[in-house]
Amino acid sequence: MAWQLHYTSARRGPTGRAGFQFVAETPGLPDGVRAGVTPYLAYRPPPDAPLSPDDRELALFPVSLLYDRVDGRPLLLRCRYLGRDYSGRYGNFFAHAVVAEPEELEGLRPAELWHAAHWTPSPATRSVLDPLDELTPGAALDPEALAAWLAVSGPGDPYALLAQLVDAVAGVLGRGHGRVVLVADDVELIARWIAVVSYSLPVEAAARLSFVTYTADPDGAAQRLVGTTPAIWAAAQHHASHASAFDLHRGPAGGRASRFARTVADCWRAADLGGLDALGELAPPDDPAREGAAALLALCRGDASVTAGEEGAAAALLARRGARIPEWVWRDLVPAVPSMGLDLALAVHAHAPAGLRDAVLDGVIAGPATDPAVLTPANCDLLYKHAERLRAVPAVAVPVLASVGRRHPGRRIAVTGELLRLEGADTACDTASDIAGALREVWAAPPSAGECADLLDAHGPHPALAELLSRTFTRLAFPGGKDLADTATLRLAERVRAIMPDGRAGRDAALVQAYGKAITGGPARAARALEEIASPGAATRQLADEAFAGAARRLLRRPPAFRAELLAAVP
Repeated sequence: MAWQLHYTSARRGPTGRAGFQFVAETPGLPDGVRAGVTPYLAYRPPPDAPLSPDDRELALFPVSLLYDRVDGRPLLLRCRYLGRDYSGRYGNFFAHAVVAEPEELEGLRPAELWHAAHWTPSPATRSVLDPLDELTPGAALDPEALAAWLAVSGPGDPYALLAQLVDAVAGVLGRGHGRVVLVADDVELIARWIAVVSYSLPVEAAARLSFVTYTADPDGAAQRLVGTTPAIWAAAQHHASHASAFDLHRGPAGGRASRFARTVADCWRAADLGGLDALGELAPPDDPAREGAAALLALCRGDASVTAGEEGAAAALLARRGARIPEWVWRDLVPAVPSMGLDLALAVHAHAPAGLRDAVLDGVIAGPATDPAVLTPANCDLLYKHAERLRAVPAVAVPVLASVGRRHPGRRIAVTGELLRLEGADTACDTASDIAGALREVWAAPPSAGECADLLDAHGPHPALAELLSRTFTRLAFPGGKDLADTATLRLAERVRAIMPDGRAGRDAALVQAYGKAITGGPARAARALEEIASPGAATRQLADEAFAGAARRLLRRPPAFRAELLAAVP
């Protein structure tokens, strides 16, 4: 139910007095409503209007439709200028107020009531008004009609003007203060633009957008969206620095609108009312996440122009709303995942419904190949949890595995296995060379003899391990063959010699075994071992030099007779 009130200047009102007063109302008006409505009851004609208008001129005075809230209830107030009052003085106006319970406007945008049938042009002849059981919009401002009108309106680009207007309105709604002023000498034009902006918002946001189609005091108006005439604004704008103003006859000013506002304008351009609903479902305009909502909608529709910053806003929106994101968003986002930045793609994967996560993950892994800069440590750790899927895209897998292995020593053996599985999986890049580089990165500090044994246990005599094994033997040789005679080192050498007899690792393993013979055997055996260690090209040069020096130092401590026999036996 909604209550009605009529207000004007009368010779004799319900209380018997003369002057401006409530002359009629619906019985049962809630306490405080009449007092709450009173501050809004005002009308001043434009300064350039006729001072003594006749009936034809009166019809040209702008009608003021105001929407606001009184004690939580919607207030709709329509004021029109009447000219003379009962005494013949000019300045009289008629205000028709409707105060409703909030549910009466459920599903409605107040601007739809601009031409509603319940408005009356003059005060009722009786003091008792019927309640309004239903607020029925006028047909002139339905969204389809507005879309058709917007396409042919001017001047300039009406959609650019709309985008700038949406940004301004979103700003005042978000801040909770300030106003946006619409300037035109045609109040019907102002009402149309207010309606377009209202339809650009979700119903809940439109309910928070107070407005007035005409006021002679735009700087003092309490509403967020304010209409006025050029003459009034010319006088007021010098001290209205906090207001954003739009001249509806001149068209848009310069400057680029936000992604959100451009999306709204594009929806109107295409008469895509469903797109407006979708945008509002993701985030209202006073939500800081509105840019993320617009970016998500663009990605759902295959728009490749979304910037990295806009993707960041979309990722933040997904992280914040999670399961509250509508199902259609996830479905439509999946095809766009490969073209997304990794941060957004991972956010989609993290929050997508379980049934879509595998498809999202395939797109996530395919995407970073074109932008390695996004493979941050945190992102690499997330991708490593799905290492089996990484194998299909070596160009992504190699840097991810290298990053994880380098930073997590406990994962180096498992990471090595994943790298070895990639060989031959991608002919589009030099995978073998990339894998070798990644292994050097993972094992920047060579593995211990025990880790080498674990690698062989896990992965067998893989050729890519040869360099690792040789680096381990060389490290163990410093300084002076210090650890070459350890039991673990000698066992590793024996194993490598058995399963990888050829190549660099096998030759280095043979040299380690020769070192063991040189420091433990008799003179003749030691002499043959030293000759083997010194043979040019037999093994890694650093390993051979350090092993020979270490063996010689140890042999210096043997008795003179042993040394004499050794010297007699060596070349």
